[in-house]
Amino acid sequence: MTNIPPPAEELRLLDWELHQLEARRTQLLRRRAWLLGVLRAAGPAGPPSRPAGPPAPEAAPPSAQNILLTLGGVLLTIAAIAFTVVSWGHLGIAGRGAVLGLVTLAALGAPALLLRRSLRSTAEAVAGLGLALTVLDSYALRYLALPETGTLAYAAGTSAVLATLWAGYGLLLGALRLPLPAAVVTAQLPLLLWAGAADAGDHAVTAALLVTAAFDTALALWATVRSVRVVAAVGGCTLGLWGAAGAGLLSARATDPMEAARAGVLLLFAALIVLVVAWRAKEPRIAMGAAGAGGLLVVAASGGVLRTALPSEWTVPAYLVCGVALAAVVRTALPRPVRLGAAGASAVVQGLAVLWALPVTAVALLGPLGWATRSWTGAPTDARAALLVELPLSHPMLAPLVLATPAAFLLLVSGALGRGSAWLGPLPGNRAAVRSGTRLGALTLAWAAAVALPSALRLPYVAGPVAQLAVTAVLLTVAARATSAASALTASALALVSSVSVAFLALSTEAATLGTLGALTALSLAACGWTARRTPSVRGEAAAGPHAPAVGPGAAALAACAAVAYATALACAAGAAAGLRPEHVGLAALAVPALAAFAAPRLGRHPLALPVEIMAAASGALALTLTAGHAPTLALALSLCGLIAAGTALRPGRRPVGYAAGALLLLASWVRLASWGVVTPEAYTLPATVPALLLGSWRRRREPGVSSWEAYGPGLALTLLPSLAAAWGDAHWQRPLLLGAAALTLTLIGARHRLRAPLVLGGTVLAMDALHELAPYLVQVAGALPRWLPPALAGLLLLGVGATYEQRLRDARRLRNALGRMH
Repeated sequence: MTNIPPPAEELRLLDWELHQLEARRTQLLRRRAWLLGVLRAAGPAGPPSRPAGPPAPEAAPPSAQNILLTLGGVLLTIAAIAFTVVSWGHLGIAGRGAVLGLVTLAALGAPALLLRRSLRSTAEAVAGLGLALTVLDSYALRYLALPETGTLAYAAGTSAVLATLWAGYGLLLGALRLPLPAAVVTAQLPLLLWAGAADAGDHAVTAALLVTAAFDTALALWATVRSVRVVAAVGGCTLGLWGAAGAGLLSARATDPMEAARAGVLLLFAALIVLVVAWRAKEPRIAMGAAGAGGLLVVAASGGVLRTALPSEWTVPAYLVCGVALAAVVRTALPRPVRLGAAGASAVVQGLAVLWALPVTAVALLGPLGWATRSWTGAPTDARAALLVELPLSHPMLAPLVLATPAAFLLLVSGALGRGSAWLGPLPGNRAAVRSGTRLGALTLAWAAAVALPSALRLPYVAGPVAQLAVTAVLLTVAARATSAASALTASALALVSSVSVAFLALSTEAATLGTLGALTALSLAACGWTARRTPSVRGEAAAGPHAPAVGPGAAALAACAAVAYATALACAAGAAAGLRPEHVGLAALAVPALAAFAAPRLGRHPLALPVEIMAAASGALALTLTAGHAPTLALALSLCGLIAAGTALRPGRRPVGYAAGALLLLASWVRLASWGVVTPEAYTLPATVPALLLGSWRRRREPGVSSWEAYGPGLALTLLPSLAAAWGDAHWQRPLLLGAAALTLTLIGARHRLRAPLVLGGTVLAMDALHELAPYLVQVAGALPRWLPPALAGLLLLGVGATYEQRLRDARRLRNALGRMH
């Protein structure tokens, strides 16, 4: 019994062995270097000795031998073809038969002698030549003895005979690897060629393909030679797919039940082949895939017959019924991979049917968006006309039925999983997760069917919004009572999509718009309140109590965002219905962000607080947009938004909102000044600059280490830069003079108190202002000077700077250090 040491001890032993090997290698290298030195000192010697061991061949014998034998076999085959085609007419009947017979017998008999001498490669090459000669014999035989025989018929019989002879030859000389695969390849041809020779029709050709595929499948499953199994598997897959596709095409083209039944028999035969593969396969994935393919073929066969017995519009429901019925296989005693494959085939069929019906739901959801450009123009005649676009199916009333069928199926599967049924065996992953996924799928499909129902059945227009509101209410109830975050989030997302669609759908009349928006606001608020109580707060406790399952914040956030959005839309719609102008509607809409800002502190650190505040900000932005056409009203709206933001900034954790409040109040004053016709920029900037400088001074007293750029930079730039821009376009002297004086004062204050921001900003503005004032005189001087003088002066300046470059560099460095020492 071998004792395995612990991992640490084994690692120590390995390290020690490696160390010993490295030491031995170093010792041998030193010895080799010493020996080379001795040999060089002794003079020239013979060629260096080769290391002990067998000599390496110049070329690998098997590779060279195979290449030579292959070339020889190819050349002999070409020679035989040339002899048969070109020189055949020069010999008599006896000579022809004697030559071909002797050569063929010699080529087929030589491998037996070669195998006895262990010349296997040579035997393979000669055997290949013999097989090729048998093909030439059959070719010569037709032109010699059977010239009247049809080409396809003779080829079918010849391929069958050759396949049999080659198989017997391969079994007789079992050491040869070529004859048996060659026989399998040739066996693919007889039935197909016979069907073509007999003009048997599409059904017979398809049957020939499937019978050959069945033969290949049997060889692939039960043959003992690996090369035969591989060739048979490739042939079976190729011909089986070809035959199954042909049978499916025949079933799709069938116009009566009898013709569909004939194609169905072929499909069932193809299904039988793959089901045998599924039953015999040892690999579970192969078994599942084969069983799934067989299930699809069974559905195609049965659905094709059912399709021809029903009206044409029931084609998809017919296949869907067959796909659902296929799921009953999972309750049988078949092997588990077969049952799983059948379940997968049923899921594929149901999924394809759902994809066929989903466009009706998509149009029912997106069609009402067109009411945004024709609001309050009158109610349409029915729910289908309310979509403003045509439905994509000729018989859309079948779409809800097709969507509801998989929903009911998934609900049954979820119930079976909930009861602990084990008919599917161990499932991949958690059974609870699989059950939750099936329930969410059933919920989604049921929602899609309910959305498509009013327009598909062409119900009255009122039924459309009522049905959508009912669906939204049900989904919000499901989200409020959900036991998992995924269920709550899915239901909330579906409810949000439905609510958006019905909000646009209700734009046809004023009463429908107000009623729908009011209902959506109430439903969203109720859902928000219920889910918020079940959402864990930041501290980790849920307000619903210890026994209520907590859900994630996603569902509550969606409900909160929807509530704020629909409340804003309701305020705007109510203002428009009252005949208010857009700017007054915007003022009315500001009530929503005000109420949201009032409610946010009650939420505390609840995760719902941030979504409510974000939506309140979006609602305020919409209100400002509505008031943008009237400056006095816009100024009032900006002031109100600034007050709301200032109130929000008083809360802990929301201090940065104070910057937004200051910006909004400042913009309100600017808009008010603009509405009064004030064009002096200082009237806009000084009211903000003075408080900003006072706040900066107060902050530097509390925090002496604060940079002057942080304390005074924004306030100074707010006035100096707009005033400088105005001074450059001002033809009078008062503004440049006052601006220069202010800039000079700031520069002196910055130099006196070693403050970088006033010094740099004041000096820059002073220089630019002086340049503006001196610009006319500079232009006159430049016009009076000779043309060559400015370039000469520039050159001299560059020479001077270059000559004193080091000194200028030191000066710039000292200036940078001086500025760096300032605050």
